Order: sequence, then structure tokens, then C-alpha cells
Amino acid sequence: MSIYVGNLSYDVTEENLNAVFAEYGTVRRVQIPTDRETGRVRGFGFVEMSSDTEEEAAIEALDGAEWMGRDLKVNKARPREERGSFGGGNRRGNNFRNRY
Repeated sequence: MSIYVGNLSYDVTEENLNAVFAEYGTVRRVQIPTDRETGRVRGFGFVEMSSDTEEEAAIEALDGAEWMGRDLKVNKARPREERGSFGGGNRRGNNFRNRY
């Protein structure tokens, strides 16, 4: 499982995040998504730790903590939802003749 870390500073690096979570155990992986257009950090990230016990300790200690001028939101990451290739909305298209 992994940990979701929200409300991150736009100046954060993977090394910064790794250092903070390493205080609670062994960090396996850190991922901070960036915007495709600008390359700028999107304000959230994911951290994987060696054990559930370490993850729970980090969540307990860091959720709501102030770091880099922001109050962190830290919790268990939910599984990624599968999205269709066309996004939401009406899947029948815009052919109004099909309605009548």
C-alpha cells in the first residue's frame, strides 16, 4: 500500500519528502506527479514504506502537520480508479437522432 500526501509546497522535491518520511521507517519509493504542460509539481505525492506499521506511524505523525509552510494531508492512498478513454458524460455521442 502507499501513502497519499496532499497540500505539498510547489517547491518540494522527492529528496525532501523522502527525508521526512524516513524518520518513521524505510522509504521504498517517493513519487511526486508534475503537470504535463508546465512541469510544475501538482501539490501532492505518494510514499511507499517497508511495512504497514511504518506507514501508520508516519500517517499518525504527519497528518495535519505544518511543513514547508503548508498543513499536510496524509492518509492511505486509495486505489487508482480506471477512467474511460473519453472521460465522463454521455457515451452515445452527440447524434440527437438516436434519441427519438
